[in-house]
Amino acid sequence: MTAGKALAQLLQVLGSEFARHGHRAYLVGGSVRDELIGRPHKDVDLTTDATPDQTRRILAATGPDGLYDVGARFGTIGAVYQLGEERLDVEVTTFRSEAYEPGSRKPAVAFGSSLAEDLARRDFTINAMARDLLTGELVDPFGGRRDLEARRVRAVGRAEERFGEDPLRMLRAVRLAVELGFEIEPATAGAIAAQAEALRSISRERVAEELNRIVASPNPAGGLRLLAELGLLRWSVPELLPLRETAAGRRSKDVFEHTLRVVENTSADPILRWAALLHDVGKPRTVVVEDGEVHFPGHERVGESMARQILTGLRQDGETTERVARLVGMHMRANQYEPEWTDGAVRRLMREAGDDLGRLLDLSAADVTSYRAQKVAAARSRVDALRQRCAQIAAQEDIAHLKSPLDGNELMAMFGRPPGRWIGQIKERLLDMVLDGELAADDRERAAELARAWIDGAESAG
Repeated sequence: MTAGKALAQLLQVLGSEFARHGHRAYLVGGSVRDELIGRPHKDVDLTTDATPDQTRRILAATGPDGLYDVGARFGTIGAVYQLGEERLDVEVTTFRSEAYEPGSRKPAVAFGSSLAEDLARRDFTINAMARDLLTGELVDPFGGRRDLEARRVRAVGRAEERFGEDPLRMLRAVRLAVELGFEIEPATAGAIAAQAEALRSISRERVAEELNRIVASPNPAGGLRLLAELGLLRWSVPELLPLRETAAGRRSKDVFEHTLRVVENTSADPILRWAALLHDVGKPRTVVVEDGEVHFPGHERVGESMARQILTGLRQDGETTERVARLVGMHMRANQYEPEWTDGAVRRLMREAGDDLGRLLDLSAADVTSYRAQKVAAARSRVDALRQRCAQIAAQEDIAHLKSPLDGNELMAMFGRPPGRWIGQIKERLLDMVLDGELAADDRERAAELARAWIDGAESAG
């Protein structure tokens, strides 16, 4: 049985079980939208006139693999079903209407309302449809199916009211547009532009969640342009705005447009996409013009610090933040590769990039946005050559685990000295020689001779 048939059967079972207990259940929101456009279900949302307690008992009767409370105050009960090799989460919410208190984004929920009221509280028409699980009837009071066919994102009712209730919906409009390949309906877009500043009241975690999906979408550049044009970028990642006023060079419009092309050139890997988005964020702070030429000395290091601040401010997890910042800080290293580089130089690059070496090389390839095919081909050839050298070296040795032949304890015992900076200095010099191929990683005897020579030289100089 296919996953689609298994899901259809499960929905029929659920509809029948709710009806057997005197209640109605409806597929609702994004689940209906995705079903109508043939988009695979990642999860299933239902709404019902049953109370949360009644819903829990009804779901238990359908034999789920697990039951859980999503949130008692929102009236949502979850169930887990194993459909073949796929796990499916079904969340069922009691009909509700919401009222937002001034200055708060936490809705006060009223249960026991009608399906019509439940749909009226939703954000966009394409998310405000329901399908009766028992009869298959589509309930579409706001023209959501028509908007699906027209490929547009339109607010339910007055857009100003919907965004006033929850300003995050403005970011969600952009995210839906780029995920689905839709346009934002003009009146809805106008309301976003007029109310963009309200986004500042939304928690950074919620903002980041939508930004992550926009950045990883099939059309990240289009989403970022929309954020800029509608005024949302100023209240989400304002550090990107100066890029629009910074010339990238004589043939490029501005650094922002270059950045969007770099993002477009990368795969939908969130870490790589964020690194592409922020790789030149330090340029406006470092721009200098000499003899009519534009330069950005040290922009990668400034950008590394800014990337760390931006992502920390968005409450991104620490690992993602550090990996993106490291890629931003290193991107010029890979961009400047020449065949004349020594193996030691390549080993240092590999060691510093670590598990993100592949991402660094992909970023370097994406960073060439010239409209000249010859220049693009040359850049790809350069990256391919570096990638090949890295692969050859990696096949011969484990770069990540190369270290000084002598550790700190051995050095202290050898010289009868207490701990101090001198240990790190000697270990670093020995490791440099290992990376340059001038000293074997297991040659402790020669390493000891070198260490003694350096200590003697330092004492003589002192």
